[in-house]
This record gives sequence, C-alpha cells and structure tokens, in this order.
Amino acid sequence: MNLPIIRFILGSILKIQAFFFLLPIITAIIYREDTLTSYLAVALGSLIVGILATLKKPKNSVFYLKDGCVATALSWILMSFVGALPFFLSGEIPNLIDAFFETVSGLTTTGSSILSDIEALSYSHLIWRCFTNWIGGMGVLVFLLAVVPMSGGSNINLMKAESPGPSVGKLVPKIRYTARILYLIYIGMSLIMLILLLLGGLPLFESLCATFGAAGTGGFGIKNNSMAGYSSYTIWITGIFMVLFGVNFNAYYLIIFHQIKKAFKLEEIRWYFCIIFLSTGVIFFNLYRTGMDIFEGLTHAFFQVASIITTSGFATADFNLWHESSKAILVFLMFIGACAGSTGGGLKVSRLLILIKTIGKEITSYIHPKSIKKIKMDEKPIEHEVVRSANVYFITYIIIFAFSLLLLSFENKDFTTNFTAVAATFNNIGPGLEGVGPMSNFGHYNYFSKLVLSFDMLAGRLELFPLLMLFIPELWKDTVKTKRKKPSP
Repeated sequence: MNLPIIRFILGSILKIQAFFFLLPIITAIIYREDTLTSYLAVALGSLIVGILATLKKPKNSVFYLKDGCVATALSWILMSFVGALPFFLSGEIPNLIDAFFETVSGLTTTGSSILSDIEALSYSHLIWRCFTNWIGGMGVLVFLLAVVPMSGGSNINLMKAESPGPSVGKLVPKIRYTARILYLIYIGMSLIMLILLLLGGLPLFESLCATFGAAGTGGFGIKNNSMAGYSSYTIWITGIFMVLFGVNFNAYYLIIFHQIKKAFKLEEIRWYFCIIFLSTGVIFFNLYRTGMDIFEGLTHAFFQVASIITTSGFATADFNLWHESSKAILVFLMFIGACAGSTGGGLKVSRLLILIKTIGKEITSYIHPKSIKKIKMDEKPIEHEVVRSANVYFITYIIIFAFSLLLLSFENKDFTTNFTAVAATFNNIGPGLEGVGPMSNFGHYNYFSKLVLSFDMLAGRLELFPLLMLFIPELWKDTVKTKRKKPSP
C-alpha cells in the first residue's frame, strides 16, 4: 500500500477543510458569536497539520484501487472528527460522540440529528451544519481532484472509491477535468436554486442553508419543524431541486453538450421519474381521502417523495401519522434511493434495475435452459463485472443491515424505531418512523448505538467496501511487511 500518497491526500484534505471553515468563521464575525474562537482554533490546527503532512511529496504518485479506498475511508473519518471539534469545543454539543454523529450525518448527507432544539444553535454552527451537506454531496475527494494537481492516471481510483453507483467512468479523457465538470454543474445548479429562493422572499441566510441541504440531498435545516413553516413556493422550489440533484450528473453533461435526446433515453432516469410520479400519486390519493386540500395534499405528497427518494430527509409534515400504505411507500423509497452518479444515497435505481434484470434472466434460463441472454441497460449489454459487483453489493448490504439491526436491538427499543433508524442512516435518509420520525431525533440512543449508526452512515455514503477494507487484517499486515522490507542493493 502506498502510505506516502495516503498521507499526502489526508494532509491535502485537512488544508481543504481549513478553507471550508471560512464560511462559519465569517458567519461568527457577522453575528458576533463566541464560537469564532472554536472555528479559528480548529481551522488553524487543520491548516498547520495539513501543511506539515504535504511538505514532502510522495515519490510514487501512482496508487491502486485499494489505496484509493483506504485514503477515501480515512479521509471521511478524519473530516468527520475535525468537523465535529467546533461543536464540541464551543460546548453547544457537549459530548464528542454526539458532535461526531452530527458531523458524520452532515458530511454523508444523511440529515439524522441528535439535537432536540436545532434553533438553539448559534448561526455559525447552523450554517456549518448545513454546509457539511453541500461538501459531502459531491464529495471532498472529487473536489481535491478538481483543484489539487495530482499526477498519474490512477486518480480514477479515488473517484471510484467515493462516487455513488455501480460503476464510475470519465466524462472526458482526463479525470481532473471530469472532476471539474462535475463541480461546475454542482455549483451552477446550487446558485440557480439560491437565486430562486431569494426571489421568493427567503432571507439570504435561510436560502443558503436550504440550498446546501437540498443540493447535497442532506436535509439539514435550521428549524425544529424542518421545512414545515416555509411558503409553498419555497417548498416546491426545494422539492424540485432535490429531484434534480438526484439525477445522474452524466445526464446534465449530455444536455450541456447538446445531446438532450441521449440524456432522456437513459433508462435509470426514466424509471427514477416514474417511481416519483407513481409514489406521489398514491400518497396524494391517501391524503386527499383524509379531507386534505388538493394543492396542500399534492405539495406534501410530492415533497416527501422527493425528500425520501433523493435521501434528503427534509419534512413538511409528520408522515409518521399518515396512512400505513403511504408510510410503506416511503420506507421502500428509502431503500431505492436516487440515481447513480448523483448526490443521493440508497441502493440506487440503476443497481436495482440490474438486480431485477438478473432475476428475470435467471427465470428465463429455467424456461429456456439453452438460451443465452445478455442483461442490457440503455440498449447496451452490461459487463459481467458490473452485474457481479451489484450482486455482491446487495448481499453485503443485507448482511451489514441485519448486523446493525441486531446491535441496536440490545437497547430494547421497538422494532419499527430500530429498523427505520438503520434504514435511515444506512441509506443516508435522515428521519425514520416512530422514535426516529420526522418530528423526533436520534438523541435517545446510547453512545454505542450512535457509533454503530455513524458507521452505517459512512458505509452507506462510501458504497460499503472502502470502509470495510479498514477492517481487513491482511491489508495492514502487508503494509507492515512492505514498510519493514529492506531495499534491495
């Protein structure tokens, strides 16, 4: 394993994080808050350690997929710990594990919270909390590839380790330019949403926080009732942009370069919008039957479907009180998630399509044993490696989900609370049902359970395997052997 390049990446991440702290620092100065000292101390410490770690550039800048996975997993853990320090040092979240949980939830764009009174936080903490959603949405390592010169064609391994979906490719020949294009699209869409919210009369601070939460599909808000107190205009703009940020960013690349027909022919995107349309229709029908106004019912139905399938986690109503079929649909949407290559979490629509088509192929082989059928996506055969990867991912997903649920069960909470707590964190959703519903929080779990759920959030955001690699003894044994090995004369 290439330890020097991993050290260099971690150091670069710390320098970038010090730069990101400028936003809460400026906010603390504007509102004259005591939290300024906490952010300045952590930012300065991150910058110094980052500079020291990157003073010596690695001689070998080429790294393999395992190096990319380890660097990615360690980067996200490091970012979460450092990002939690201002909460802890200021005393507004007095326990470090709680602060870590909150920061992991923000960076992984989960939106689950341990806070019972969000509005009690200072402005600088509120904006940092929401900004972590935006940082984690596209991924900080993609940002690193976009701005930091890193030689070697193996940089794709960093993007593969961090980007969501069954497969990752280049939009253009150079991976650095791909990262830049992705971030330009991300920033451009965020600015459009911000402007539209401002035009709707929402104050700048609230517009920024709502944009960060929706763009990163993280769902951190600044109100105790999430989005329930906002105007219909703000709710619809937020809902529409959540859906747009849940679309595969490759489609936006095709649209920008005048390949609109090709973009709309993408099978995953067609199914993504079909699922949203059908789910909204059923939930709206259930709400309408309860006597709710047509426009209000449609607003709540669309917004909650958009929020859950994109794994944002915003709420305009306590859907914990809705019809059982509506709650069941929302739970299914938690698992489905958004498109691959988007800022959303979950299993991903493309991965589920591959699994369903694999089942169809297997059934066909029983009926016609001698038939040879290729699984296709967008009228193109899917490589066997992608199919195998999707199957292995799903099996691993089930195992981790079941084990996490078992660990949480020792607290003796009700099954619905524990099941949806794991589903909400593992799929990076935010709220669940019952004890972790949209009007509740995760603060009642003990510290061990919070660490389990923090692991689930990180594993879900990093597509399982980068984080799991840290627990493989063979990887570290090989590293120690390589380090001790004397150079040949």
